[in-house]
Amino acid sequence: MTTALTRRTVSSMLGLALAGAVAGSAHADKKYDTGASDTEIKIGNIVPYSGPASAYGSVGKAMTAVFKKVNDDGGINGRKINFISYDDAYSPPKTVEQARKLVESDEVLFLFGVLGTAPNTAIQKYLNSKKVPQLFVATGATKWNEPKTFPWTMGWLPSYQSEARIYAKYLTAQQPAGKIAVLYQNDDMGKDYLKGLKDGLGDASRLVLEESYEIAEPTVESHIVKMKSANPDIVVLFTTPKSGAQAIKKLGEMNWKPLTIISNVSASTAAVMRPAGVENSQGVISAAYAKDASDPQWTNDPGLGAFRELLAKYLPEINPVDSSALTGYNIATTMVEVLKRCGDELTRANVMKQAASLKQFAQGGLLPGITLTTGPDDFQPIEQLQLMQFKGERWQLFGDVMSGELK
Repeated sequence: MTTALTRRTVSSMLGLALAGAVAGSAHADKKYDTGASDTEIKIGNIVPYSGPASAYGSVGKAMTAVFKKVNDDGGINGRKINFISYDDAYSPPKTVEQARKLVESDEVLFLFGVLGTAPNTAIQKYLNSKKVPQLFVATGATKWNEPKTFPWTMGWLPSYQSEARIYAKYLTAQQPAGKIAVLYQNDDMGKDYLKGLKDGLGDASRLVLEESYEIAEPTVESHIVKMKSANPDIVVLFTTPKSGAQAIKKLGEMNWKPLTIISNVSASTAAVMRPAGVENSQGVISAAYAKDASDPQWTNDPGLGAFRELLAKYLPEINPVDSSALTGYNIATTMVEVLKRCGDELTRANVMKQAASLKQFAQGGLLPGITLTTGPDDFQPIEQLQLMQFKGERWQLFGDVMSGELK
């Protein structure tokens, strides 16, 4: 009996030791940096909910809604998302203040979806010095694709230069001799667009006027009047939504009808085209990579159906045709996929590694044929767009999906 008890005791002790080893091994498989734990993933975000670019506030609201739904569905690998989103009023000094708060006080794992070229520029060196990911920034500046110089910063949107080169291809084919006047925002965003257009045209002599404006200006109407005096055949608007709506409205009030192109970032039906007046918006050209929720062809589309359901439940005050809301939804959808791929290794380095390992990743909110691909030397997930023209009450796609790469 004593021998049996001894054997049983030894067996029990071995079992406990083995169980402890397995548990320890399981725990060892989990790797966390600041901002992550067994129960939570803390993410920081900065968006202009107020100020001159407040039309983009719906980007942050849609991101918040995506993460709320994820949490209601059980989280990611059992962890809830703690999404902390601050307002910077599109003011770079305020962005710096909020970024430091997120990193040093809130102790987030990474920053995600920060909006605006100037705001992201203001915090890029700080975040890279801290080795904190600055992921899927909501701006198409070309400089977010510099993995050797800034290995902790990654874009998401098609680059402004790529988009502008697509417009140049179109203009070269349609109006090879047309004179062009450009209105651009006097910051990195506007200058990036302008460079892309010039590179794409090859012949800058076609540009009869390069007119810049400051984002703080209450209106751009005087700039449009000045552009008319240059007598161009083509007007290109590299603006943010408020200024874009003002420009299109002024063109209509002047009964001036040049071929008009507006940047994708200002192509929102809800935030730009309707406020400008649909009668003034007829014939305006832009480019898209995402589906348009106002387009009847997507009425029964499963991808946009999920977007509409999300807004109906979590964000009923947002108009489903607001393209900025869809942008926020799309970027957050990519982020969710990356976090799923991270598994139990929620380190800053692994978050960047997974973000840089996307291969033709398709999302329901993107146009057919447009996918996300990244690599260690390619931090530009989307490189293609399709041209579209505003007709009636909505945008209508035309032509093929085009690459904006400079050959």
